[in-house]
Amino acid sequence: MPPIPGLHHVTAVSGPAQRNADFYVGVLGLRLVKKTVNFDDPGTYHLYYGDALGRPGSVLTFFPWANAAPGRSGAGMAAATAYAVPADALDFWMTRFADRALDFDAPVERFGEAVLGFADPDGLRLELVADGATGEGWAEGPVPPEAAVRSFHSVTLALTDTGPTARVLALFGWDNVGEEAGRLRFRAPGGGPASVVDLVQTTERGRPGAGTVHHVAFRARGDEEQRAWQDALRSAGLFVTEVKDRQYFRSVYFREPGGVLFEIATDAPGFTADEPADALGGALKLPPWVEDRRAAIERQLPPLTVPTA
Repeated sequence: MPPIPGLHHVTAVSGPAQRNADFYVGVLGLRLVKKTVNFDDPGTYHLYYGDALGRPGSVLTFFPWANAAPGRSGAGMAAATAYAVPADALDFWMTRFADRALDFDAPVERFGEAVLGFADPDGLRLELVADGATGEGWAEGPVPPEAAVRSFHSVTLALTDTGPTARVLALFGWDNVGEEAGRLRFRAPGGGPASVVDLVQTTERGRPGAGTVHHVAFRARGDEEQRAWQDALRSAGLFVTEVKDRQYFRSVYFREPGGVLFEIATDAPGFTADEPADALGGALKLPPWVEDRRAAIERQLPPLTVPTA
């Protein structure tokens, strides 16, 4: 069975949808590639932001609840989500944040790469890593292509004990490539975009809510590979859900021993399954099983205007 090749997406909880879109499209320059609803709570948006096509490894998704209580990251949760940017892009980003009166941390060096930390309006921790990324950002967005956010670089998981989670990543076929300042780094074989997970140890307790990550998803190239991982994880003693149809990918979920909710999601069919590439994110897309409730759902959802480039 081939190793898991990288991250697929990260899903988080936010406050108001409009504020969320203003930041991720208007400030970070990501593309809203899908405007749909939470399949388990169709009265709530599910917003997907990524590169021009929403390629696996570039997509950060949100459940925006206008009245969500603030959360706090802690043990058993993702502590930060990092994007890759070109090697010389951090000066651009610091100027962009300063011009908008947005707080950010002084850049630090981590595993030989410059890292700029900041937070979104709900307090979700984000990072830009100047790793010389050569992938594609959203060329038609508000950020110049030479500085645009590419795919994910990594996610950082906070754990009371890194050992059990490290064993799951080893089962995925990922390599322990080093330790720095108490941070363990794992990388998918072959590297490439969205191929890093860092583990840090903490005793701090978290609280789910706005500004926290709900789950971290890893890639499966297809259904057969996903089923193989489902079997392998169950054989390792983990409870794994049945396959769930998420319209743009198929998913299985399990809670790894450190408490973080993991997902394994298929690459296909992708976000062009129900919209052409040049129209992604333009219309509210509903799964077939709630389409007959469209009028009621649209009345319940708040208005949402996507910033233009």
